[in-house]
Amino acid sequence: MILVENYILAILCCVYCCLCWGSWANTQKMVASKTWSFELFYWDLTIGLFVTALLGAITLGSLGNEGRTFFEDLAIMDWNSMKYAILGGIVWNFGNIFLTAAIAVAGMSVGFPIGGGLAWIGGIIFNYLLITLGGEVYPGNQTLLWIGVLVIVAAIYICGKAYGKMSENKAVTPKKGILLAIVAGLAIMFFYGLVVKSIDPQYVSGGTGTLTPYTGVFCFATGVLISTPIFNTFAMSHPAQGKKVTMKDYLKGDVRTHLIGILGGFIWMSGMVVSFMGAGSANPAIAYALSNAAPVVAMIWGFFVWKEFKGAPKELSP
Repeated sequence: MILVENYILAILCCVYCCLCWGSWANTQKMVASKTWSFELFYWDLTIGLFVTALLGAITLGSLGNEGRTFFEDLAIMDWNSMKYAILGGIVWNFGNIFLTAAIAVAGMSVGFPIGGGLAWIGGIIFNYLLITLGGEVYPGNQTLLWIGVLVIVAAIYICGKAYGKMSENKAVTPKKGILLAIVAGLAIMFFYGLVVKSIDPQYVSGGTGTLTPYTGVFCFATGVLISTPIFNTFAMSHPAQGKKVTMKDYLKGDVRTHLIGILGGFIWMSGMVVSFMGAGSANPAIAYALSNAAPVVAMIWGFFVWKEFKGAPKELSP
């Protein structure tokens, strides 16, 4: 398999992941309409996620001379390791359903920073604890790390206040979008650390399992795949906004709409694959902190491209 062992390249991998995780929701915005809700979009997103993880495993995870190939790892992997990665996929999927709903209700520039920001903070702490409680010394600058966390907290607060002011004259209460985003953040914060635990410690700090990074990511995607029919079917029957939808509605989607949803899955999962390529060199706390700076990217997209604050009170305008 191919792994990044240079620290600078590992940081660049995390930056790439950040751009991917902050940009995939653009595909949701591209197809959002009265006839195509986020629940219908989510089926295509899941397909894109799984296919991309599989392609990453059988290509990057099977090339090079580093460690075991993906298929060799599959032959010897144990359930105890695999369950952490699958659980990570299920936990992330549960949270991402809420995040996608929050984006549909509140927009990228608000739903994503609040939900993603909470996940960002919690994930940093969780991955930091994985390293320190494992008896290892955190290799980065702890002062800068915690200053960054305080900045994230301030940004989440500002986004929440901005959404409240923007929604004062609307029929939709701001509480709905904010609550959806909060639930999303509280769930998503644990997924990265769970996948890390499934991986062999020779590849990443904090790992306690036997999997290679690519197998861990593939098992994560499997967790997403098997849980989507449960979570998304419930979401379709209990929509955050609009009317109920069925699989008949999904089958009415045109090829372009389906491909855009699959593209969203490719964008997100390609970031995940690349992030774990360099997680061993950057360490999980740094890798997660940089990769999950995605809310900043999403806020830029939502504010400047999708004009989600257009018509907002003057004090919220640039």
